[in-house]
Amino acid sequence: MSLSERKKEINSRRKRHEQLARMKAKLPTLDEAGKAVFAAKLRRMTPGAEQLIRDWGLEK
Repeated sequence: MSLSERKKEINSRRKRHEQLARMKAKLPTLDEAGKAVFAAKLRRMTPGAEQLIRDWGLEK
């Protein structure tokens, strides 16, 4: 039996939250090129990416 849509949404949100936490932990070690790559990944990953990019200081 497959998961209900609500369960899929919850699982996706939890996974995205975990990925964002891992990405944020790596931020201090990144150079400018790495930050640009992270910004591109965020844009693909989450609808609120532009706010995160501003908050994390990935792009000026």
